[in-house]
Amino acid sequence: MGHATVWRDEAPPPAGRGIARTGVTVLDPGGDVFAAPVPAGGAVLNGAGECTGLLTAQEWGLAETPVFLTSTMQVGRVYDAACQLLLEEQPAIAEDVIIPIVAECDDSFLNDTRRMQVERGDVRDALDAARASAGTPAVVEGAVGAGTGMSCLGYKGGIGTASRVLPDGSVVGVLTLTNFGEAGRLTVAGVPAGQLFPERDADEPVRQSRSTAPGRPKPAGSCIVVAITDGPLDGAACQRAARRAGLGLARCGSTAHHGSGEIFLALATGLRAPRGAAPPQAPVTGRALDDYFAAVAEATEEAVINSLLQSVTVTGRDGNTSRQIPVEELRGLVAGYPVRSRS
Repeated sequence: MGHATVWRDEAPPPAGRGIARTGVTVLDPGGDVFAAPVPAGGAVLNGAGECTGLLTAQEWGLAETPVFLTSTMQVGRVYDAACQLLLEEQPAIAEDVIIPIVAECDDSFLNDTRRMQVERGDVRDALDAARASAGTPAVVEGAVGAGTGMSCLGYKGGIGTASRVLPDGSVVGVLTLTNFGEAGRLTVAGVPAGQLFPERDADEPVRQSRSTAPGRPKPAGSCIVVAITDGPLDGAACQRAARRAGLGLARCGSTAHHGSGEIFLALATGLRAPRGAAPPQAPVTGRALDDYFAAVAEATEEAVINSLLQSVTVTGRDGNTSRQIPVEELRGLVAGYPVRSRS
């Protein structure tokens, strides 16, 4: 995983490009994804969003490119840059073409969308950073890359990750780009934290725009979830696993509002094979998938919370501010909340 954060403060258009609080995040499964596609599948909980390449992944059960995440108005820029960069690396793409996987959430509360803020170089930097991160323990989360301008459940959101190790030794990792929900529904480890927080400024609109529109902003937003495992899942199993991300979002307080886009992807490298070749072994099927399903749901929940815990307060266009979640208050609420015994 790698990021390119676009953060600039210029004069408003047309004199300048305005306030940029945006970026690009890339999840790269490694190697030449065109020469050796990765089993993949996806699911949509609410479709007010975009993910290019999703239809092809559903049809073929394969992903042919890394996954690129960005903001809504930058999808075209990132798509074009991905095509150019991948073609430079793999000329054979020109004979068969690709549809890069590019997914988005709307960061227009903090980011000035009147100008295209992302450049080809930003996409290249994020892709290079993703490849350079292989084998390193460092994971950068929060208000970085595509998550720079995002808000989640009343607080500053962004990039979150989490993982689970299964009994068979396989690993399931989850990446979330969080930009959804309302403060009152925030739930952490089963604790209704959004209802228990004392009255605070953040209970007022987190989006403190100079707009004259009365009341609070509409509860909407989106969340992109990408799960990846080294287990032997085929495209159909990836599609089923991807659906379980919605269970993790629900645990955090998501109700998938009318205007939100909850789009989920799952990739699996265990059955990866050269282009056109048969998988090296049989896929996991039936009840053996239960551990993968549980891992996706659990890791999605944790990744959402991590996106909140790792983010910092960000002020963007028009003075709009998305505040960091009060970590110590949250810790106290969770520690002091009565938990029923499961016995």
